[in-house]
Amino acid sequence: MAIDERARHRLYERLEAVLGPDEAAILMEHLPPVGWADVATKRDLDALQEANRREHDLLHRDIEGLGGDVHQTRTILIALFAAVVAISGLSFAAAHLA
Repeated sequence: MAIDERARHRLYERLEAVLGPDEAAILMEHLPPVGWADVATKRDLDALQEANRREHDLLHRDIEGLGGDVHQTRTILIALFAAVVAISGLSFAAAHLA
């Protein structure tokens, strides 16, 4: 039987009749909001952790492999930024002189 909101509501009403409204609410709050098939297990979390660890290791190796390329790219970007600022300043000055 699929558990949907209607089934959950019927369960709550039955629990309320047997246990009372406060106890029924407490018990319902401890149920997952979806079916048990949608709840992650410890095995799912372990597999996800291992996949993340492998991706992290690959990324770390890729970054280490770049080595000088990262430094070179940073130097180029700083030079380009300085050039853009200088050209902007010259353009602004030329506009005010005219």
